[in-house]
Amino acid sequence: MITRHNKLQIELPKSPYSDPNAASAVQELLGGKFGEMSTLNNYMFQSHNFRGKKKLKPFYDLVASITAEEFGHVELVSHTINMVLTGERRDTYPGDPDIGPMRNAKDKRYSLHFIPNAQTAYVADSQGRPWVGDNVFNSGNLVLDLLHNFFLECGARTHKMRVYEMTDHPTARHMIGYLLVRGGVHIIAYAKALEVATGVDVTKMLPIPNLENKYFDEARKFEAIGEHRRLYTFSPDDYRDIALIWKGQHPEDGSPLETVFGSPPGAPIPDLPEVPEEFAPGISAEDFLQIAKRLQSNAGMK
Repeated sequence: MITRHNKLQIELPKSPYSDPNAASAVQELLGGKFGEMSTLNNYMFQSHNFRGKKKLKPFYDLVASITAEEFGHVELVSHTINMVLTGERRDTYPGDPDIGPMRNAKDKRYSLHFIPNAQTAYVADSQGRPWVGDNVFNSGNLVLDLLHNFFLECGARTHKMRVYEMTDHPTARHMIGYLLVRGGVHIIAYAKALEVATGVDVTKMLPIPNLENKYFDEARKFEAIGEHRRLYTFSPDDYRDIALIWKGQHPEDGSPLETVFGSPPGAPIPDLPEVPEEFAPGISAEDFLQIAKRLQSNAGMK
């Protein structure tokens, strides 16, 4: 069972301009094979299907905690795509549908943002291929699943680095910088779990790819506040045995690793403006007044 908070894990800076092609690249970090939909569902089903939860509780707690964080990462990438698509300078024109108010959308690389989804995130990769359950790996073998998770996070890191290099949009880069740091935490966590389970020091292979987060301006600021050494339980009372795995020193800078029993402070959820040419949300001023009256009436009945 998950308690949901109406917050993002970090605050996203306001998008200064719309960049649909940048948003199309960021889609890979949402619905790609190594995107946040994949990390979420891999860990979620592994935690659901975990055998020997009591016997192997530290490992179960680790996968379950990271599952909760990945839900927030899906949320964060989705809102980033929405904001990058919106921005301040719009290249579509609300008004009479006969003038072709979205005529420029046909020239964008990812027309799916404009047709089915009203200029919002799409559950697909950067080529428009829908995310599929085949991306989930759940062997039931603890060491094999941990090894897969380590590989999955390393693949995700590679794609984040590449998308970071593809766009200079400030909202997108801010989000990617954060995910590079948090993904690095997960890589080290799974490496440490493998070390506990097998005795093999997987951390000696890090970082993969061989470029530390400090080289990225938008990641460095999150490392400066210690986000690279914190692992959250995302629960005030449960999953505390991750501290039996997440301990010692960070393999890159030697800083002490910290288990946080709870969640990050969080930041406001962005509120998307109306998009008249998309008929979204499709509520006129008159409709809104009628809805407000009905809500007031319902409140008075209680």
